[in-house]
Amino acid sequence: MIKVGLFGIGLDTYWPQFEGLLERLQGYQSQIADKMESFGVEVVNVGLVDSPVVAREKAEVLKKEDVDILFLYISTYALSSTVLPVVQKVKCPIIILNIQPVAAIDYESFNALGDRGKMTGEWLAHCQACSVPEFANVFNRAGIDYEFVTGYLGEQVVWDDIQDWIDATKVASIMQNNRLGVLGHYYSGMLDVYSDLTKQSSAFGTHIEILEMCEVKKYRDAVTQVEVDEKLNEFRRTFEVLEACEEEELVRAAKTSIALDKLVEHHDLGSLAYYYEGETANEYENIVTSVIVGNTLLTGKNVPVAGEYEIKNAQAMKIMDAFGVGGSFSEFYAMDFNDDIVMLGHDGPAHFAIAEGNVQLVPLPVYHGKPGKGLSIQMTVKHGPVTLLSVVEGKDDVFLLVAEGESVEGPVLYIGNTNSRYRFSIGARAFMNEWSKQGPSHHCAIGVGHIANKIEKLGNILNLRVVRIC
Repeated sequence: MIKVGLFGIGLDTYWPQFEGLLERLQGYQSQIADKMESFGVEVVNVGLVDSPVVAREKAEVLKKEDVDILFLYISTYALSSTVLPVVQKVKCPIIILNIQPVAAIDYESFNALGDRGKMTGEWLAHCQACSVPEFANVFNRAGIDYEFVTGYLGEQVVWDDIQDWIDATKVASIMQNNRLGVLGHYYSGMLDVYSDLTKQSSAFGTHIEILEMCEVKKYRDAVTQVEVDEKLNEFRRTFEVLEACEEEELVRAAKTSIALDKLVEHHDLGSLAYYYEGETANEYENIVTSVIVGNTLLTGKNVPVAGEYEIKNAQAMKIMDAFGVGGSFSEFYAMDFNDDIVMLGHDGPAHFAIAEGNVQLVPLPVYHGKPGKGLSIQMTVKHGPVTLLSVVEGKDDVFLLVAEGESVEGPVLYIGNTNSRYRFSIGARAFMNEWSKQGPSHHCAIGVGHIANKIEKLGNILNLRVVRIC
């Protein structure tokens, strides 16, 4: 569980001047802490900081707790000298909460108080915005990055924004602790797919484990009939197995699926990228031509698998899966200018948890561009809002490319692949042009729902550029 740091700020000079103000502001801060905890995190709430001395004490606590993200709640006006020591000590993403108690002061009731001292105390409970420019000025000059959440306590958009930051922090932690396995080798000639593993580890903190096909074979050779029977039952529970699927092919896929499960377990993998060819009819080719079903099961169970050794897309799929929205392996199939849509899909593993209707297990007489034949997954991504994500290795940096669209109904290609129709607010032509100009590989990850805002926050936390197309 990630740790969220929270500290409020105020001015110690106010407390003896305005009775009840401190307790009132502490109550607002407790409301924020309780709401954050409901988002499934541990909140390290160090209370209200009101002087430079207290600031240094609370900074030590937050540093010792090793919080993943720090929320600075402006409860009332506070001096920037009170805030700076905390954020300098606690080196993590900083979110400034410019959150009023209510949408607006009740001017009539306020002015009816009649006592200018009480009126000033009431105003100070609502003057969060007073400090915002001051902190921005000081943080800018100190070289400290920060973001704002601005609104009021009862406003849903405020809590959505805070939850997005917390969700993005969770995903950043998942990526930093993820173990990505790479099995086999690149598809020869796909220059766009080739990745710099050091850059990927540097950008996301991911550990990359180089795996061998002979280890998969070792596990496969040791498979028992009981294990095969259990795996075949899992196939039938998860997929609509077409009658055309031969029993021999189902057993072949089951054995390979069991071996992949053991590979993942042995290396504690959270994601995988693979590709292999080998000489015709050798034992490794027998394995790699029967991996699609097992890799689809892994993908739907939070271990996303990317084909064609697409390491960057395994990263994108893991991000989408960590956000809880799927992340199916996809590439561009065709454009339909009559309906103004783009078709995307892929052979190989899919994310069955985000399918529209049944996920079919079908036989393929040939894997296009690859050796052999075997079983494949046929499905469509759930109709409704979707987000596309690509992890791009550009000339100078690793960055995130994102677009929001809709998965829409209509005819698809029943060729034993995932296959879906997508519509974008800027139209199919502009989308293809603008997406491609950013220089991604020809693969991307597709998840359900619109989460570009969360991905932008993830980029902020990981210090990665985010390019949003639509």
